Amino acid sequence: MKRLLVVDDEVRMLQLLKLYLEPHGFECITKTSGYEAINFLVDHEVDLVLLDIMMPEIDGWATAKLIRGFSNVPIIMLTARDQSSDMVKGLGIGADDYITKPFEEEILLARIHALLRRVSPPSKIEENGLIWDEGSHELTYNDEAINLTPKEFEMIGLLIHNKKTVFSREKLIESIWGLESNTEGRTVDSHIRNIRDKCRKAGFPIEDHLKTVWGLGYKWE
Repeated sequence: MKRLLVVDDEVRMLQLLKLYLEPHGFECITKTSGYEAINFLVDHEVDLVLLDIMMPEIDGWATAKLIRGFSNVPIIMLTARDQSSDMVKGLGIGADDYITKPFEEEILLARIHALLRRVSPPSKIEENGLIWDEGSHELTYNDEAINLTPKEFEMIGLLIHNKKTVFSREKLIESIWGLESNTEGRTVDSHIRNIRDKCRKAGFPIEDHLKTVWGLGYKWE
């Protein structure tokens, strides 16, 4: 189980983040100030820090800078500010990513998983004989390779890592292609169709796992 340190002066936000994250297998330790977070990190290990910027006494920027003085723990900044200069400042201090409030659960989860994958050994997930191997960038079923494009591989990996989470087409585009992409929803549908066809031809019962949630998007069961 991955351990997250969640830092925000608003108790309601801490409760909401715990509600979002704990059902997905994360242990959440919550702190209401930057000083509390720093004191905790001095003596304890965590896998990632979710750090609010707009806090009294010591803000998130100062907290991140102090954390970087003794730890390389991944940091995602959480803030209601959406100016690009704020993002540049946070990343320059040493934060690894930046999410603007309000955010959606599946995007927060995807960004956490993406950052953890970058700083952790490559992951491998097995599902009824289907193996998604990040290290070799291969998808196999019963030891036979299923040839996916890079985007198809990323998409099925995102869905498998976030089991039972529904991703809209827009969120899949944002997670796989990026915010600046001009990719359309039909491209997502095409990739999903290709993934299904390739897995079906390999003999994997893809219909039991890759589900369409009508009017919403796609999820992995």
